[in-house]
Formats: sequence, C-alpha cells, structure tokens
Amino acid sequence: MAGTGRAGGVTRSTLRQQIADALRDEVLGGRLQPGQEFTVKEIAEQYGVSATPVREALVDLSAQGLLDADQHRGFRVHEYSAADYRGMIEARGLVTEGMFQALAANGMRQADDPRALAALGAVRRRGEEARRAAGAGDLNILIGYDLRFWRELSVLYGNPYLGDFLHRLRVQSWVCTVQHLRRVTDLKGHLWSGHTDLVDALARRDPATARAIVAAYNAHALALIEHLDAE
Repeated sequence: MAGTGRAGGVTRSTLRQQIADALRDEVLGGRLQPGQEFTVKEIAEQYGVSATPVREALVDLSAQGLLDADQHRGFRVHEYSAADYRGMIEARGLVTEGMFQALAANGMRQADDPRALAALGAVRRRGEEARRAAGAGDLNILIGYDLRFWRELSVLYGNPYLGDFLHRLRVQSWVCTVQHLRRVTDLKGHLWSGHTDLVDALARRDPATARAIVAAYNAHALALIEHLDAE
C-alpha cells in the first residue's frame, strides 16, 4: 500500500487523528480501493508508530462507515452501492432543509453582522475554488474545497452538532462517489459547480432558491452515480 508522505509529520499529541485523516485522504484519493484489506500492523509499519493509535484511528473510521472491521482479517475499505448513495442524499437533504428553514424563520439576522458577512464571503471563496476545480474536472481539488465549503457554511448556523453530522455525511458521500467517478476518464462537465450560486441565494435570504439549487445538485449527483453503478 502506497504511503501518503505524511508519516514524518505525525506527532504524538495528535497521532490518532492524523492517522485517521491520512487514511481518509487515501480513500478519498482512490489510493485505497473499495474492498482493499489491510491490518493494524501494516498501517503501523507504514507510519512508523505503535499499534495502539493506529487501531484507535481504524476503529474511528469504521464508526464513520468508511472501513469494515473483520475480527480475524483486519480492516477493509467499505464498498458503497447506489442504494447507499440514495440514503446519503436523503439524509443530507434533511439536514440542509433544517438549515434553510432556520434561515427562513430567523431571517438570517446574523447576516447583518459584519463578521458574519465576512464569514459568508470566506465561504463564497471556497465555493469559487470548488467551482474552478469542478470545471477543470479535478476531483481531488474539488473534494477538498467542497468539504471545506459545507463545513464552513454549516458553522454560520451556529449548531456544531448539525455541522459535524453534515460533514460526516459529505465525507461518506464523497467516498461513495469516488469509488464510481474514478472510472470516468474525463470528468469535465460531470461535477457539480453551484457552490457560489448557493451562497448568493443565502446572502439574499432566499431559502427557496437555495433549496432548488441543492435539490438540482442531489438529483444530478444521484443520476450520475446510478448511471455509473449500472455500467
């Protein structure tokens, strides 16, 4: 299994999290393939660390649905189906609907705060980077900016539990998506790039348009995954 190049940067204080993050990046980058198996010992040797933080990191990723644990054979990358993706889309929609309902109910009063406006501007810049990556068909860059975009957008609503749940869903969604999209030679024109349109709708306090944008995104993504899964 190829190394990530991060082993030298792993420190004792954040060992468990750094190993989990590095392995998550391996899965998202397609370097760890669906169904690929490995052991705690193999990962520990790759990073030059003891087995304990590695085992903890792998258990964390298993709890997040990215790995499957086998008592006798170690761990393997979870294989997602189109049906799994439909469930993720539905769950994501429920979360974002709650966010947009809060916007409609509260009028996004915090948007009158210059600090909130600055935060919204930062989210939009993430969206611009995601849009450029999507237009170029650069999946690796898009995933990074997309996850940051939704993470920072959810922070604006002030509920860290909702934000953590949405982030977990989006990581799982990307893991599932990557397992299908890596088979596409040229991704230009296939990747969603409506991030800035969504931010602009929220800045206008227009939840109806925001819902429509997200609904179109979900429909596009689901149709693409179902098409690739059928192939």
